[in-house]
Amino acid sequence: MSLIRWQATFLIAGAAILPFAPLLYLQGQYTRRKVGLLPGAGGGEKGRTAGEGTSARLFVIGESTVAGLGASTHEKALAGQFATQLSRRIGRPVEWIVVGKNGVTARRTIDELVPLIPDEQFDYILIGLGGNDVMKLSSPVKWRRDMTELLGIMRDRYPDAVIFLSNCPMIKLSPAIPHPIKFILWELSKLHDANIKDLTGPMERIFYYHQPRDLEIDGFFADGIHPSEKGYADWSEAMMNFFDQRYEW
Repeated sequence: MSLIRWQATFLIAGAAILPFAPLLYLQGQYTRRKVGLLPGAGGGEKGRTAGEGTSARLFVIGESTVAGLGASTHEKALAGQFATQLSRRIGRPVEWIVVGKNGVTARRTIDELVPLIPDEQFDYILIGLGGNDVMKLSSPVKWRRDMTELLGIMRDRYPDAVIFLSNCPMIKLSPAIPHPIKFILWELSKLHDANIKDLTGPMERIFYYHQPRDLEIDGFFADGIHPSEKGYADWSEAMMNFFDQRYEW
């Protein structure tokens, strides 16, 4: 399916659900109140994994999962857990820095987080986005345009870095989001997943983690939407197992 067809599907579906928009809005507001808002991860926004030798450098940027909602510290959230998995693959320590903000889309990441990127060089980049572009109903055209711009920025700044992208959200697995809004968001997430696969497929040293099929859901969520500390550990391991099949460390 091409971008034109993804966009057409989005527009047709939007027109079909328009009469139900007030109900969906109320359902969304109810879900937000019920779930509440977890605090971001505490502790420092940089760290180093154990090990000897020259450290590799990892930069992590993105939305609430990058900000570590659901974990007590960044070491136990996405940045620290991904760095641990990366360190095991390359056989040396990983120094990591994280810049995350709850609620950001790809567009807001460009506008608000890119200016906060430290003036340093990195060997690896992890981008954690997609959830808010689904929740805020970004169109396929907008999602692709914004991600293309963001990846271009990252490649210009770090021409030799390996760039990893986490998956678009597995909305269907969330116990906190009720139907019918869950169905609608899940269908959009699948469009965004296919879109970003198509975008990154021909790119060199850029790897997107496809929506997982075998994550252990028991204990994965902290609030029904964001991962728990166990969820971050399991998710990072699953991502790295996936990347093992596509990248030679």
